[in-house]
Amino acid sequence: MSAPDPQTEYKLLIGGEWVTPGDGTYDIVNPATAQVVGHAPNASVHDAEAAAQAAAEAFPAWSRTSPAERAALLVRAAELLEARFEEFVPLVQAETGATMRVAKQMQVPAAAARFRRYAQGIAEELEIPLPPGIMPTTALGPGGIMGAVARRAPVGVVVAITSYNFPMTNMAGKLGPALAMGNTVVVKPAPQDPLAIVKLGEVFTEAGFPPGVVNVIVSENPTPAEALVASPNVDMVSFTGSTGVGQRIGAVAGHDMKRLLLELGGKGACIVFDDADLKAAITAITSVWAFHSGQICTAPTRVLAQRGIYDQLVEGLKGSAGFLKVGDPLERDTVLGPVITEAHRARVESYVAAGRDEGGTIVTGGERPDLGGWFVQPTLIADCRSGMRVVQEEIFGPVIVVVPFDDEEEAVPLANSTEFGLYDYVFSTDSSKAYRTATQLRTGNVGINSVQRNHEAPFGGFKMSGVGRDGGRFGFHAYSELQSIVWPG
Repeated sequence: MSAPDPQTEYKLLIGGEWVTPGDGTYDIVNPATAQVVGHAPNASVHDAEAAAQAAAEAFPAWSRTSPAERAALLVRAAELLEARFEEFVPLVQAETGATMRVAKQMQVPAAAARFRRYAQGIAEELEIPLPPGIMPTTALGPGGIMGAVARRAPVGVVVAITSYNFPMTNMAGKLGPALAMGNTVVVKPAPQDPLAIVKLGEVFTEAGFPPGVVNVIVSENPTPAEALVASPNVDMVSFTGSTGVGQRIGAVAGHDMKRLLLELGGKGACIVFDDADLKAAITAITSVWAFHSGQICTAPTRVLAQRGIYDQLVEGLKGSAGFLKVGDPLERDTVLGPVITEAHRARVESYVAAGRDEGGTIVTGGERPDLGGWFVQPTLIADCRSGMRVVQEEIFGPVIVVVPFDDEEEAVPLANSTEFGLYDYVFSTDSSKAYRTATQLRTGNVGINSVQRNHEAPFGGFKMSGVGRDGGRFGFHAYSELQSIVWPG
């Protein structure tokens, strides 16, 4: 695989045409080297409005295509993406700073897999037959036996705004079900690493998607994205990112009653009871450090350890950190690459300092590696209390905090004590206790004795972690409206 060419020209995709951006370009920097990877097209507000208009014009014809036709195009997009694996992997790796293992396994192939998934089962989701209703004669109309069907209809124009951690996988999770259901889409990737998403636009064009069905807008500043959210041509906004931005999107979109799918922040509680398999728990929690430098909203970053195993758990995590090499993500033995930007590194470091200042013990990490990019050591902060900032706020980096608890009655309120509720975990060899605890957690997802996902399960958050659900068949539901059709039997 060859490194991406920094001189490659990237444009916007609007209405089937590759358009020169209205606000020039801006640099995309490799987080591991601080070197320029390429120059992203910087859209103007006019570009964003033109993309929304193009999507609106394409919607009527696209929404009338058959599910089989839409499925065939998604499969073709997956095939083309897989054929360009050697081109996409180095680009995604360079602009995200991911290790090669993550780039090869979790970025490009996962995107193709999502396109294939949403090419399946579309027709089965479109109509839900309902039992007949026996209605008496009323002032409204004569009585009789009334038949009915609930039909899933496309929402319309969907704006898909994604986060920087898994740009291709996250965007594919939006594009797949949205397009399968007959919506048209304006794609707006995160400003930190949008280049592969622009290339993804090429895949959809080559696959044969009609002009305007998929549009790609990139911008360094939020103004064009705000224009998309406010556009009268847009019917739905699907966003993955911070809670603060999600709140702003909700406020703007609410003016026009736009449909929303918001996957926002997380502060995953990981309850470890004293009867847990400690080796399994330590391995799972270490994934915070080992998986994309902790830049994942589902990570078990907030460990609640029962006092009987507290010291042993902390020592086990400390020992695990010693096996995690921080360094060049292109080297085979590297486990932790950099975080996305210099500013984000400073943010993570500020949380580590706050944890120390508030009385936490830095068991391991807490210092800056001298490696040239935006690296953070895997950091473990023990002796934490529920009210501390590092326990309450999302850090989105390789930092684990540990809070002790006495019993189940204390653990559940502790787990529920943050404003977030995206993904929590319970470790216990008592399956009854683990399940009972899981049902009391105010969170959209709970893993029992594992941090592995089931991608067919509905995914989304409680509280400030978001609105709506996608994943598996629920992705079809998320990007559709329910329409009831009733007739006399």
